[in-house]
Amino acid sequence: MKQNITRVLFGQNNLVSGAIAIAVVASIALGCNCGKGLDFGNTSQTGNSSTTSNSTSDDGSTTASSGEVPSLSTCETMVHDLTSDFAAAIGTNDFSDIHQKASTDFQNTYTEDQMKAAFKTFVDKKRLVKPVLDKTDPMTPDFTPAPYIRTEKGLSILVLNGKFATKPVPMNFEYEFVNRGGEWKMLKLIVKLI
Repeated sequence: MKQNITRVLFGQNNLVSGAIAIAVVASIALGCNCGKGLDFGNTSQTGNSSTTSNSTSDDGSTTASSGEVPSLSTCETMVHDLTSDFAAAIGTNDFSDIHQKASTDFQNTYTEDQMKAAFKTFVDKKRLVKPVLDKTDPMTPDFTPAPYIRTEKGLSILVLNGKFATKPVPMNFEYEFVNRGGEWKMLKLIVKLI
């Protein structure tokens, strides 16, 4: 089974390789487009340095405090929520909900149709992909590195990278959230099944 999924997802299908390339390009574009022609509203901070600090709150709330990493349980909830929304989008080929929940920065950069195109291979292979995504629900994400805050153009960006030890292949994720109006909103979404 693992060989079949590996064969389908890697090497034997140019569409899958293309989708992975689009995801990488999208992540670069998100990082490079942050602050260029987008309405950032509250950009009173300056500087491009990265900071890490721990929040003492452990209430599971996704409200953002500028410059503070949310509690581990909040980070886990954010990863689960985004992964669940992504799985639903793959299952229905409807990216409207995940797009609507994203940051305005993401929405101004990517349309729902562009998201559909970027994840077309996942949708085409949903019979194999969706069960892997669904298996993450009861699991605890393994953050590598630990969640941290980076700043770009005066914005606090929460970086949540890691994986779920799903079988037959692990689900790796690279998620970023931007602090908008005191809430964390999705800025970057990369999922790799390798």
